[in-house]
Amino acid sequence: MGKIKSLVIGDLRAEVPLIQGGMGVGVSLSSLAGAVAAQGGIGVISTAQIGYREPDFDTDPIGANLRAIKTEIQKARQIAKNGVLGVNIMVATRKYEEYVKAAVEAGIDLIISGAGLPMDLPKLVGTAKTKLAPIVSGVKSVQVIMRYWWKKYSRLPDAVIIEGPLAGGHLGFHREQLDDIDGLHYDDEVQAIIEKVNEAAAEHETDIPVIMAGGVYTREDMEHYLEMGASGVQMATRFVTTYECDADDAYKQSYIDAKKEDIVIVQSPVGMPGRALLNPFMKRAKEGQIAHGKCHLCVSTCKPAETPYCITEALVNAVKGNTDDGLLFCGANAYRATKLEHVKDIMDEFRP
Repeated sequence: MGKIKSLVIGDLRAEVPLIQGGMGVGVSLSSLAGAVAAQGGIGVISTAQIGYREPDFDTDPIGANLRAIKTEIQKARQIAKNGVLGVNIMVATRKYEEYVKAAVEAGIDLIISGAGLPMDLPKLVGTAKTKLAPIVSGVKSVQVIMRYWWKKYSRLPDAVIIEGPLAGGHLGFHREQLDDIDGLHYDDEVQAIIEKVNEAAAEHETDIPVIMAGGVYTREDMEHYLEMGASGVQMATRFVTTYECDADDAYKQSYIDAKKEDIVIVQSPVGMPGRALLNPFMKRAKEGQIAHGKCHLCVSTCKPAETPYCITEALVNAVKGNTDDGLLFCGANAYRATKLEHVKDIMDEFRP
């Protein structure tokens, strides 16, 4: 492996070519994102139900979330004075446009957006300096986004994040594909996406770094993708078991206690497959509907009357430490965690 270079996205520069993946609800907020950014990576705050601790979250979830976006970005800035900070905003989020505008107004450096194709993201950001990085899982998606953005907005992505089948949380793959990950030969798809993005960048005389996400846990994993032509990696699961992670200690301990066979593909109530820990809550969810309270307006694909359980309630329970009644999303490597680490020690492992 040659010298590892810093990650450059337009006028943003991260000394360590590593983005900390956004994790909702409440797993990656200002503490984790600020710590990663302070150590030379890109720290990412998840906006998914980010206002869950606000006093009016039950009565005005959207208002609480929009307020918390500003607060968490400000808090992260205090931790990482000159660091690079991003937010992850799911396209499926209700009032997506308002979340994007709130993050831009708060001066965020980078918006990462997946769980759907962020077709009109350039319009929402307008002339702001905020950089845009769509998440894709296949060649077709990245081609559609690049063509549409250029034709309609004369803009290309500032970076592209490829999220592979080993990622945590909601996944952009069909269930059958996830049952035979080896059969996907996904490195071939990664190579093809990198080639298409590089072609578009060359055609428009610009640089569009490609960042690989999903299953990245060690420096060796990063070097594998850098050798394939990626400019950096995105890693989330490993940061859960850090002292700085915003989740409750019981959440972190669930990862430390997990065995490989405890990590399963689940069908999320919002209509996508996801990867999570098979805990008491998920076992009950398999048996039938779990009663829930009023809707907290999370994503547009959820039908509250038909949902097997409320994903907001399940994720909030988990992040607060009530893990037996919560949904714990995780990447394929969660079982590898054996102890709590400091963000600095992880970042030192990945440092050029």
